[in-house]
Amino acid sequence: MSYLSPNLSLLINAVKKASGSLNRDFSEIEQLQSSVKGYKEFVVASYGKVSKALQVELGKIHPDYPIISDAEKLSGRNCYIVSPIDGLSNFSRGIPCFAINVAVYENNTITAAIVYNPATDNLYFAEKGKGAYKEGFRNHERLRVSARKDLQDALIATLVSYQKDVKEYDSLQQKIVAATDNLRISGCCSLDLAYVASGKFDGAVSRGNKLADYAAGILLVKEAGGYVYDIDQADKRTENLNLVLNSGNLMAVNTELGRKLGELLSK
Repeated sequence: MSYLSPNLSLLINAVKKASGSLNRDFSEIEQLQSSVKGYKEFVVASYGKVSKALQVELGKIHPDYPIISDAEKLSGRNCYIVSPIDGLSNFSRGIPCFAINVAVYENNTITAAIVYNPATDNLYFAEKGKGAYKEGFRNHERLRVSARKDLQDALIATLVSYQKDVKEYDSLQQKIVAATDNLRISGCCSLDLAYVASGKFDGAVSRGNKLADYAAGILLVKEAGGYVYDIDQADKRTENLNLVLNSGNLMAVNTELGRKLGELLSK
């Protein structure tokens, strides 16, 4: 069974308490699909409620830590990196693939992380140097990245984001489809990374992610024995997590596939 530090226990309780309104709202969202105006307003209100609840609950633990979210950049000071609803489009359509993300950023690194899907009650957590886990009723499940070695057998996750260059994303996805077993597009970056940490996905690759949507997932992957790179970094022998945190161009993989996937994407 994993050891939960007092600080991590407080974080888990804070996230679960803040998720209460989201659980109730998600159960109602499908009934509002016939009213475009109505459901959009409902989704905005849901996001606002969980965001405010997280501010209150996290503020009880570290009142001096500001909350960084959305497209904000790190300033170097200790803070929370928070995404109230990663996978907002899924949530708004009644698809149970979304998550609340909280990462604690201290001394220029991520020291604790939580990714929680209230719809399925799946909670993933990690502390730096102490491993990554999925919450269980009695015992918590230790997370390990997959041991798959060959790209042709690999299942890789990606995201669709056409904010800049459509051709760039098309090229990325075509390379993955051609070289691997299959491709998954879930619409939720943090859950993709949690599945990489769990060994369900063999890798996750995406560009232009928002910091708050992947910061917590990075620690899950790292503590599960995986590696995280910037897609565009030339040398894949060593990681540069500060580069990843500032660029949003993410490649998370197991040990064996890092070099092979890097070579594929650089072609």
